[in-house]
Amino acid sequence: MAIRKQYRTMQGKVVDLEKLAAKNELVPAIGNIPVNARGDELGPGGRIVRKREDIVAEYYEKSTNFTPIENRGRKPVEVPVPQPIVDVDPIPAPMPTTVITKAVKNEQPTE
Repeated sequence: MAIRKQYRTMQGKVVDLEKLAAKNELVPAIGNIPVNARGDELGPGGRIVRKREDIVAEYYEKSTNFTPIENRGRKPVEVPVPQPIVDVDPIPAPMPTTVITKAVKNEQPTE
């Protein structure tokens, strides 16, 4: 059994959204698209011209990216194998070092 979407308002009233949607599914939706709450296309006078199921079926017939569920199968995927990294110089050469000496001010040169 599915969990029902029930919410409690600030005033303590319980609102069941599924029941509310089912009650108003044939009422025209507010907006600039002539549909009802179910998604059926409406004509003049609010009469249903095309049902939602027909609209969805037509969409999937025209869509090129859609694959029916029964045709979806797992295909082997080719994964590129990384090439091993060959280190040409495994032991790095030692860095040249310099010795910095501190000059003493009172030192006199010896002759």
